[in-house]
Amino acid sequence: MKVLVALSGGVDSSSAAGILKEKDYDVAGGIILFRGVQKDDIDFARSACGVLGIEFHLFDFTEYYQKTIVENFIKEYQTGRTPNPCVLCNKIIKFGIFMQRAMEMGFDRVATGHYARIEKSNDVYLLRRGKDKNEQSYFLYRLNQLQLDKMLLPLGDWTKEEIRKYAKELRLPTAQRKKSQDVCFLPDMDYTTYLKGTLPEKRGPIYDKNGKKIGEHKGIFHYTWGQRKGIGISGKEPYYVIKIDPQQNAIYVGKKKNVYKKNLIATDLNFVYPFDFSHPINILAKTRYFSRLSPATVYPENDRVKVCFEKFQWAPTPGQSVVFYQDDVVLGGGIIEEILD
Repeated sequence: MKVLVALSGGVDSSSAAGILKEKDYDVAGGIILFRGVQKDDIDFARSACGVLGIEFHLFDFTEYYQKTIVENFIKEYQTGRTPNPCVLCNKIIKFGIFMQRAMEMGFDRVATGHYARIEKSNDVYLLRRGKDKNEQSYFLYRLNQLQLDKMLLPLGDWTKEEIRKYAKELRLPTAQRKKSQDVCFLPDMDYTTYLKGTLPEKRGPIYDKNGKKIGEHKGIFHYTWGQRKGIGISGKEPYYVIKIDPQQNAIYVGKKKNVYKKNLIATDLNFVYPFDFSHPINILAKTRYFSRLSPATVYPENDRVKVCFEKFQWAPTPGQSVVFYQDDVVLGGGIIEEILD
């Protein structure tokens, strides 16, 4: 079976290629080029392929990536939301256009270095949480059965520590590379610096939770729900962003306890495999990658859902994803549209 591994120049993806080669797959590596990919990334990916003795390919998706990922990123911040570009990239870049190109080149599967697992049960592919404490199934919830059928995730049963050790044993040049930055297309700056050069800084009011104006913000894209630093207002207790109102170009702040919420509305839903969702279901869910899974009830409302957590969650944020699980199986999820009091 021919497998094309999506390389990043990091230890995870190059180790995934090594694991697959040891399992006698016919492996090649390919790196996706877009804004932010550095020469070092390409050199490390190429060198790793050299050590493994596999072919190396370059895929220049710069223009497509700009239109689908970067422009969406800008638009979301412009409207007071906080996007998660990794979720979108996995769906339409790595397991979208990259997978399509791989199939056209004669490959049977595409693999990545995500810490998650795929299992087949009764002709249905299940996406499961990985073994590592920082497993990454959260970022893959928008995938579907056709994509899972053409995917391999070799690192699902490994921990990051084990992969580091494995890469050293293989003498991979990526063994000691540090973790990549949060926004991969902005390796040389933070997102607010980038947006300052792209969006106008339209100042507006800062209100307390009761609607009293207590300051002025420097543009809503500088802020996200739950933010404490950089608000520019002092008080007896630290202020946190508790709401962003793009229609009024306003920021609302409150105490730390005001950031915690239980209920939200999610839209743009995706379910990994088909199941009966005509009635409320009790599941586990989380609204941030690093959050713990928490019991919740999901109520279907036409093309959206209401999610009610049993316990308060830290700063659910419009634009981010809420992901649903049953035990360690990813059911699907959606984009947070509205936070309910």
